[in-house]
Amino acid sequence: MTRPTSRAGRHLRVAACAALLVGCATAEPHAQPTAPSTTAASTAPTTATAAPDASVPSVARPATVRIPSIDVETSMIELGLLPDGSLEAPEDFDVAGWYAAGPEPGEPGPSVIAGHVDSQHGPAVFYRLRELQPGAEVEVQAEDGTSVDFRVERIEMHPKDAFPTEAVYADTPGPTLRLITCGGEFDRDEGSYRDNVVVFATLA
Repeated sequence: MTRPTSRAGRHLRVAACAALLVGCATAEPHAQPTAPSTTAASTAPTTATAAPDASVPSVARPATVRIPSIDVETSMIELGLLPDGSLEAPEDFDVAGWYAAGPEPGEPGPSVIAGHVDSQHGPAVFYRLRELQPGAEVEVQAEDGTSVDFRVERIEMHPKDAFPTEAVYADTPGPTLRLITCGGEFDRDEGSYRDNVVVFATLA
């Protein structure tokens, strides 16, 4: 796919991205663990923060993501937008993807990584994402071997028709990370989950 030439603010082009992962499953999925009894205590900001500093040099493209506390280590592919404006899901259930029109992990602004929760055959790459706790480490390694460490701030679950687009994609003054998968109840008529699990993380 063609990569945008301008990084500053390019991730805000997804303002219509309400149902973030429309293809989390296409048939009744593998059973999920019991949902946590509580979600994040704090609410994501609803207004954009200061624009990233354009003088900060670009970082290398991401290659893998590791989340030790839930035994995740996976390569990553680039993700774009579907015709309806929603973020596409990786074709491979065992691989995560990053929103390539947004900042790379380590650049100022919110980097977005998405993955499936499960498939007809069992757990997928982000099956245990909902188990993350504040303070958990997320490491993103780039193609050049460098890595960026993030710490989980909070975990939220939102209906797909009320996805917190601004909180996820609005500019942040420093590097931030959002991890996204499906969650909640499975809608057999639609062949997908009703909600999205969103993990917010900041630079460690």
